[in-house]
Amino acid sequence: MKRRDFLKQSAAGAAISILGRADLSATAAEATAKVALVRTEDRAKGIAAALKLISFPSPGGKKVLIKPNFNTADPTPGSTHNDVLRQLVLEMKSRGASHLTVGDSCGPGDTKAVMDKKGIPALGKEVGFDVLNFDELPPDAWVHCHPPGSFWKNGFNLAKPVVEAEYLLWTCCLKTHQFGGIHSMALKLAVGVVEKKVRFPEMHASEHIRRMIAELNYGYKPQLIVMDGVDIFVDGGPMTGKPAKAGIIVAGTDRIAIDAVGLAVLKNHGANDAIMSRKIFEQEQLARAAELDLGVKSPDQIEIVTADAESRGYADKLREILARG
Repeated sequence: MKRRDFLKQSAAGAAISILGRADLSATAAEATAKVALVRTEDRAKGIAAALKLISFPSPGGKKVLIKPNFNTADPTPGSTHNDVLRQLVLEMKSRGASHLTVGDSCGPGDTKAVMDKKGIPALGKEVGFDVLNFDELPPDAWVHCHPPGSFWKNGFNLAKPVVEAEYLLWTCCLKTHQFGGIHSMALKLAVGVVEKKVRFPEMHASEHIRRMIAELNYGYKPQLIVMDGVDIFVDGGPMTGKPAKAGIIVAGTDRIAIDAVGLAVLKNHGANDAIMSRKIFEQEQLARAAELDLGVKSPDQIEIVTADAESRGYADKLREILARG
């Protein structure tokens, strides 16, 4: 899809103020966030089952932008599995979405090369979605954002198609991150939304990198988040790492709740010391996101919902870990 066509379709040509969207994006957390958990090795069946367990806004009649984890083209969890994208597109179409686009900015690798290697253009033709490379957006297709008390010196620019999306579907992997992030899940997925020219020189060189990652989530709110935890990294990451088999699909509408459950999964599988030695809500990504009212603020605000005995047994372990922190 040509970027000018996407911008026209999404009305991204109109000037907006990031502050004017605060009521839509940086709202106070709900009293309880429901997180669906399905124990499975089949990503497609797991996603279908998880989406039946929770309520989320309908994509009916809306243009849906799917933001995956295309940091590199490495096998899952190094990047989003194509089966996940295929199933999410089918789920959105079955619920009446009018148009679908998959968009991302990879890094440090070339976005087009990563997408081509993963076969994303071919998959788009197969199941019916357009592909948007954020690196090819024109200068006027970015929105400046400067959250209150920001650790970014002069704020940052976010891809306007994300900020102005009619419907934003967030899909992440579940893994550790050895280059400063500590963990890479729903909040970390936002790195692919910020303009690449400021992403690496400032954020990756800062001692506040994890707080800066959280701030990238300010200014927009996904309507749905799906996390693939079938295969995970318990050390290393984000491209390659020490693998483990968690065998779960997780879904919800609260980025902090999703990451908190993901951190409980990492603890359950004996992750590295950066995960095991710190309480879940003391992780700086979550703590800063909570300060910005981007979601839940404590474990007791998270309700894990399941539909079968195996999933319930696994969820019980996660509830115990969340309660301990």
